[in-house]
Amino acid sequence: MFVKILSALFLPGLLVVLFTRVTYNRYIGLILTVALIAASVYKGYTNSFLLIVIDAFSLTAGFWYAQRMTTKAKR
Repeated sequence: MFVKILSALFLPGLLVVLFTRVTYNRYIGLILTVALIAASVYKGYTNSFLLIVIDAFSLTAGFWYAQRMTTKAKR
């Protein structure tokens, strides 16, 4: 369970940043990451409400960082 919590804390945020770098659009990066998390919930890999909350927190942090990153890149 510790490994799932640790990966839920970091991986969604990193995926948002990665997809933002690839697509040059932070909204598309967020949508792709949410789609991957929804698929993992559907398949049963995320089986507790705590993991979903941690995923949402990580998505928010990753989206915030992607916004900062794209703002700095535009300057």
